[in-house]
Amino acid sequence: MNLPNQRHLLLRMRFQLLGGLTFAIALPALIRMSFDPEVIVSPNMQMTIAAAFIAHTTGYLAHKRIGNFPGVAATGYILPTFALSYCVVFLTIFFFRIDYSRFQAAASFIQSTLWYFGLSLATRRLDPYRLGIIPGGDVDKLESISGVSWHWIRSPDEIVQYASGVVADLRADLSDEWERYIADRALSGTPVYHVKQITESLTERVEIEHLSENTLGSLNPNQAYLKIKQAIDWMAALFVLVVFSPVFGLVALAIRLESRGPALFSQDRMGYRGNVCTVYKFRTMRLAAPAGDEKEKAITKAGDTRITRLGRLLRKSRIDELPQAINILRGEMSWIGPRPEALVLSRWYEAELPFYRYRHIVRPGITGWAQVNQGHVAAVEEVLEKLHYDFYYIKNFSPWLDVLIVFRTVKTMLTGFGAK
Repeated sequence: MNLPNQRHLLLRMRFQLLGGLTFAIALPALIRMSFDPEVIVSPNMQMTIAAAFIAHTTGYLAHKRIGNFPGVAATGYILPTFALSYCVVFLTIFFFRIDYSRFQAAASFIQSTLWYFGLSLATRRLDPYRLGIIPGGDVDKLESISGVSWHWIRSPDEIVQYASGVVADLRADLSDEWERYIADRALSGTPVYHVKQITESLTERVEIEHLSENTLGSLNPNQAYLKIKQAIDWMAALFVLVVFSPVFGLVALAIRLESRGPALFSQDRMGYRGNVCTVYKFRTMRLAAPAGDEKEKAITKAGDTRITRLGRLLRKSRIDELPQAINILRGEMSWIGPRPEALVLSRWYEAELPFYRYRHIVRPGITGWAQVNQGHVAAVEEVLEKLHYDFYYIKNFSPWLDVLIVFRTVKTMLTGFGAK
């Protein structure tokens, strides 16, 4: 018995990329040549074709990597991914004052996005996400996960049509027949997933209830990327502080005019490797705080009366977080990472939740995986949910996940998702 493993032509990477290069680069060049046959030998045209080739290939590979993260509607990231790759390549050409064909560059970008949008629509029915479940062990909970067509494989002789893979509890005591079935599937090229692996992928969270399931060794992030990311963070923070300093001044003035008190709010929070750092934000609340213990004062509730009118706008757009570029320059934070909590809340969560301190293994961020998926939370039950997202980020720590978070953060800023 064999699961089908021959992919449709439209689903093959080689066809997608070569077709995209032909449609997005060769076709506009041929159109230009129909009006001026000599244009192809001009240096600016050759430079443009080479640059478009790099931008198109980079955009395609980045889009494929982003689409590998489960739960991601990859179609929605086609335009921003190719916009970013083309922008970087052609801004570099512009910076070095190299002449290029604007028609060829614009046509290549437009037709690149059209090609992959069209492919996405055409392949949606060709590549349904269908997974077979091998009975045995802890697999019963899989059917509660939406977005997948689940099929129970009742016998090792059963044929599953057009499955994207099979799932099994590889720690369960499976029979020899099922173990041979799993081996055959792997040899035939059909992906075989462990139940815990596929659960984490589809829910975008890492379950952390038991130490035996997640050791520190499996959660240590890529050290090389940590260093690269810190350098990128530092340069971006310096750019933001220098270029947007006039805007920061106007925001600070507006805060001072609306309510008494300083424009900036500072608070000690638990940071990288458990070190305390002072985090800066634009002040969004009135100075008078309600009576209560320190824990209650540190929690921002929905409809909090302390928030000013300007403060609500700053929170919804996340502009209030931008002064934390200072913390990034000081090496205390990153643009992307688990959100740093106030000391009183962090110590409360540490006392209530196992593994909470492990989230400090990477630098805290202004935005992060939990923020774009869950928004602002404060209750212990919600923080446990948030911790699952934080561990998913740490376990899948990579530039591709960071790019995905950037795209989702832009959407969050436009919609105000999760703001309080």
